[in-house]
Amino acid sequence: MVTVQTANEAQLVTQAQNGDRNAFSELVRLHAQGVLNVIHRMCGDVQMAEDAAQETFIRAWQNLSSYRPGTPLRNWLYRIAVNAGTDMLRKEKRILPDAIEDLHLTDGRPGLESLVSQQERTALVQKAILSLPDASRAVLVLREYEGLSYQEISSTLDIPVGTVMSRLSYARNLLKSKLEPHLSLLEVEHV
Repeated sequence: MVTVQTANEAQLVTQAQNGDRNAFSELVRLHAQGVLNVIHRMCGDVQMAEDAAQETFIRAWQNLSSYRPGTPLRNWLYRIAVNAGTDMLRKEKRILPDAIEDLHLTDGRPGLESLVSQQERTALVQKAILSLPDASRAVLVLREYEGLSYQEISSTLDIPVGTVMSRLSYARNLLKSKLEPHLSLLEVEHV
């Protein structure tokens, strides 16, 4: 996924850097879902993700003067989002949400078993991702869920490409080892 900053976005950034709150609001609208997705994958809790996304845009507004035009705004925002999500996790000291207890499983319609099975797989993978070290989790989320290239992750997290590759390899191997005992649950049944 290659993101090219549009002329309109560049103009909005310039206007926002000059104090135009409406221009900044439009930038928030353009990037809110992506920021929320990154944070939710980082922390696994909807409320915490929403709080951290709000914190992301507050930090972005306060530090907009440090944004370098010509670099993808999305990457700059994702870096702030990863940091806000990590800070929120540390502050809350919540490693894993009660994902299984939050599922509503009282529906008796046909196909519920496959829905429950899918939800169990999703919860299992989410639990494994949340157990990864912060740095590894950030690289994995940006690559696998947001589709950023190694170079984009390098730019976003301000780390060398080689570090991105090694952290991603480490994260994938650790994730695989955590999920191997549950492999039968994770396999999708083909009917």
